[in-house]
Amino acid sequence: MRDVQLILVVDDTPANLAVTSEALTDAGFEVAIAKDGERALKQAERNLPDLILLDVMMPGIDGFETCRRLKASPITQEIPIIFMTALSDATDKVSGFNLGAVDYITKPFQEAELLARVKTHLKLRHLSLTLEQQVTERTSELTAALQQVQQSQIQLLQSEKMATLGQLVAGVAHEINNPVNFIHGNLGHIGGYIQTLLEFIQLYQKHYPHPVPEIQAKAEDEDLEFLQEDLLKILASIKIGSDRIREIVRTLRNFSRTDEAESKTVDIHEGIDSTLTILQHRLKATPERPAIEVIKDYSNLPLVECYPGALNQVFMNILVNAIDALEDSFNKQQKTFEKFTIAIRTSVIDEQLVKIAIADNGSGIPEQVKQSIFNPFFTTKPVNQGTGMGLSISYQIITDKHKGKLECFSTSGAGAEFVIQIPIRQKVSLTF
Repeated sequence: MRDVQLILVVDDTPANLAVTSEALTDAGFEVAIAKDGERALKQAERNLPDLILLDVMMPGIDGFETCRRLKASPITQEIPIIFMTALSDATDKVSGFNLGAVDYITKPFQEAELLARVKTHLKLRHLSLTLEQQVTERTSELTAALQQVQQSQIQLLQSEKMATLGQLVAGVAHEINNPVNFIHGNLGHIGGYIQTLLEFIQLYQKHYPHPVPEIQAKAEDEDLEFLQEDLLKILASIKIGSDRIREIVRTLRNFSRTDEAESKTVDIHEGIDSTLTILQHRLKATPERPAIEVIKDYSNLPLVECYPGALNQVFMNILVNAIDALEDSFNKQQKTFEKFTIAIRTSVIDEQLVKIAIADNGSGIPEQVKQSIFNPFFTTKPVNQGTGMGLSISYQIITDKHKGKLECFSTSGAGAEFVIQIPIRQKVSLTF
């Protein structure tokens, strides 16, 4: 805003211009002049005045037409206009007000009246601009506050969902763990008992190679030799299945960590693997698409001080997005076969940071979308299929909670890679 207010005086009479300009200049205003409507329009757009004094009766376009054009232009439409006229007809004044003028000064006018009206409307204009600015600022503040509340609500909902999922997974793991431990614990005894019985049968066959006909017939009908061989194979298979269930239970328990109040030193790979276990059903082949292959390239990472429950949530969000992207890519390309992969690589940077990169070979993210993916409520998914908060919350967890960095690298048509960097010890933070 200029220090001295500028008044544009438009009048075709030089004497009127001189008198008006002198009065305004003496009162401390800066004055610009125009002798007709066309010049006034150009002058106003070139150097916006704070107020215009506009003569009604002028050659060429008169004051009314000049006012109409000023109010029609987005550049000059907000400038207050005071008509100067020798006309006193009420109809003319109404016409002027309807065109957007704020006041009339009747010629010949008194200098005191002229200055009073000019100052009054400049003050009203200033108050109007100030009020508009305050309303705009307040609206921006309220909008920001509303977005913050919405973001907090979504974050709370997301946290509650993750906590509920963690409790559910922990409960299921606990319920499975008891019978599985019972089965696993008794497999050793069963194996010993079966081995004893088989040895007993073999000992019997050694000392009684020619049993009575009934036993001989039963042994041949049941294929006793096959049963002895297959029984040990079945027992070994049961042992493998039991071990697999116990491993699944262990990874479920690892994923379900909800103790986010304090950081813990954990194995990052366990968190990734437990998340993949939860998502195993989405990685398998379906009638609509082939299986998604997970390629692990794990380095020898140290234990990392972090918030494991929150970090698992980040892994979940990024991996779910990768799976969704691959499915969307397959549907759009309408290919009968495509090898879809998710590559997970881990490494250590400068003995201070761990890096986790999760990349898919889908269709990639367009540049205009990539610029907004970490913004709250931004989503490219259909209605009711995403809140637009998953990556925003992930970004907050990594940058705020872990003092780390989360970046996305992608080229449309060439897949996408999300790279996480977090300190091995929380006292270290990244510089952005």
